[in-house]
Amino acid sequence: MGIKRIGKHLLLNRWRVRRAFPQQALANIEKAIKASEATHAGQIRFVVEGALDGVPLFRNQPARARAIDVFGHLRVWDTAQSNGVLIYLLLADRDVEIVADRGLNEKVQQAEWEKICRLMETEFRAKNFEGGVLKGIAAGTKVLAKHFPASDAQRNELPDKPVVL
Repeated sequence: MGIKRIGKHLLLNRWRVRRAFPQQALANIEKAIKASEATHAGQIRFVVEGALDGVPLFRNQPARARAIDVFGHLRVWDTAQSNGVLIYLLLADRDVEIVADRGLNEKVQQAEWEKICRLMETEFRAKNFEGGVLKGIAAGTKVLAKHFPASDAQRNELPDKPVVL
């Protein structure tokens, strides 16, 4: 565990999260998720966590492990076709992780999700947070539409509203 990482996490406060993702940006992300889900049968959740604190931080929990925890906590796996996707951003590390449910893991290689993560991280390095998320959602939409095309019977199984932790 590096002192630099601890410092970044301890110093990143809610104000910085709100600056990167003001209410209007979160509303735009929610609209993008809703529009995306109209084109496929998958379910997308977006979560931004400013920083780790307490035990996860001092145990040096990687963003991937935290994303898996959040995936379970938010019950993203609880969809009829096992096609939920979590896009998780750990802002302090500027690390994006995409966790997909087993129905998608059978059809989509992890490398395809990683490509979307790197696209988003490039935008975040340029301080284009909202744009980075919107590009990630657009890229994920293509993947989901390919493997879970829209149907007349589809319904919205998970909330579209972004979660800020």
